Amino acid sequence: MPGGRLTQQNRQQIALGLADGLAYAEIARGLGRPTSTITREVMRNGGPTAYRADLAHRATERRTHRRRKAAPRDPGTSPQAPGRDAEAVREYEEVLATVFMQSGLPKMTARMLAGLYTTDVGSLTASELAGRLQVSPASVSKATTFLESQGLIRRERDERRRERYVVDDDVLYQSMMASARATAHLGEVARQGVGVLGPGTPAAARLENIARFVAFVSESIVRAADQAREILHTKVETTSDSAT
Repeated sequence: MPGGRLTQQNRQQIALGLADGLAYAEIARGLGRPTSTITREVMRNGGPTAYRADLAHRATERRTHRRRKAAPRDPGTSPQAPGRDAEAVREYEEVLATVFMQSGLPKMTARMLAGLYTTDVGSLTASELAGRLQVSPASVSKATTFLESQGLIRRERDERRRERYVVDDDVLYQSMMASARATAHLGEVARQGVGVLGPGTPAAARLENIARFVAFVSESIVRAADQAREILHTKVETTSDSAT
């Protein structure tokens, strides 16, 4: 009967479906599962090109074992909102962290960013992060320093003078603008190489094309981010129908 945890046989069917190029929805129908279950399973275990049934099954067993042994979470960590499935939230955090990792973030920073994005308040203290992720304060310090350097989070003091790490409506915009500036800098450096290598040479032509491409992309990012910025400040009202 469909339902419950995925079995090793289920995971083998998922792997076969991916190898055959089937969509998540089609694999889900074959297993009698929601599409979201298959999506989470694949994304937290390497993605569609790296998914392996045996590794995914062992990873799930390890996660289950760790949860049973894990100490209670920090009491300062915000509880789940009424009606929210805590297990589903944890699974979604793993999927989101995997996506961040695939975009280039180290594992710990990816997990931390996912944890911040899935809190209603959008901020946590170092102690709350350590409790939520079951890691040491030193790991939190290293990861938050990296995220702050990339413009992905910011710090602020709360009413109790505690330092909090924040992802707010404008952090993503500022991060996008920083990325555009870094991209533009690459174009500037590429164009410098044209003079060094000599105009008209194959290497110079290659660098000139890179510079033009990068400049166009950077300008497009800035223009699109400015135009879309107000979306980040839009308060979306969800109904029970839209939530499902």
